[in-house]
Amino acid sequence: MNAIEMKGLTKFYGKARGIVGLDLAVSEGEFFGFIGPNGAGKSTTIRTLLGLIKGSGGSARIFGKDIAAEKNGILMETGYMPSEALFYPGMRVGEVIRLSAGLRRKDCAVEADLLCRRLGLDTSKKVHQLSFGNRKKVSIVCALQHQPRLCILDEPTSGLDPLMQREFFEILKERNARGATIFLSSHVLSEIQRNCTRAAIIREGRLIACGSVESLSKTSAKRVHVQGELTVSTLTEVRDLQQTGSGASFLYGGDIQALLRVLSEQKITDLTISEPDLEEIFLHYYLDGGEET
Repeated sequence: MNAIEMKGLTKFYGKARGIVGLDLAVSEGEFFGFIGPNGAGKSTTIRTLLGLIKGSGGSARIFGKDIAAEKNGILMETGYMPSEALFYPGMRVGEVIRLSAGLRRKDCAVEADLLCRRLGLDTSKKVHQLSFGNRKKVSIVCALQHQPRLCILDEPTSGLDPLMQREFFEILKERNARGATIFLSSHVLSEIQRNCTRAAIIREGRLIACGSVESLSKTSAKRVHVQGELTVSTLTEVRDLQQTGSGASFLYGGDIQALLRVLSEQKITDLTISEPDLEEIFLHYYLDGGEET
């Protein structure tokens, strides 16, 4: 069964582009990454999926339920963590958490207490007194305390220190191991590479790639590090050129023999050719256009 299924999902804000013709399926139990920089359409996709904004075209279903006709049922089974962390300013942390549980008509006290202890969250403080990172912790508890079948997380780790980020992903992995579907929206590519099994890349409101993280990371392009005097103007497949005081680094997607011929004619003292990481593949899709899926 698919936890999420989109068919031609589209959202325009007047004449402004939001998302256009998204076709995407996420299987139940997946740990799925949704990659794109700010403004690519990640948050618009999520808000449309959850019925927080009305789509302009296409359709989508969550656990087989139509996002327009069965929004309330969807929200009962979903934990949503927005990229912002905004709450009623006069309320204490514990009150916000209990309000969130009450909206779902569930007693989540035991799970909420466990999450607060793991995240080091003081429930007696008022939310307007909290740092951004601690407000994000409140969002985590509100999203996860009812143990949802689907967790939709929009840029969840911004504001969290590295130790809290590690604990947060441990919690997500535990939930995923028990069968929960994780839909992680992020522009931090290392998070996707470490934690997700599949991912989709969105650019300017359109999906441009989708597949296993391993397959997305496979490309003919290589990362080339050169020490010495270098001119690459005769090579046509050079991207992301970074000049340094003693050499250069670049992505190269052309014929390797042509590259070696050019390098052999120059004063090179050291050379390393390696596989690019996911972040560099992401640059390939964004700077070169990638391929539509």
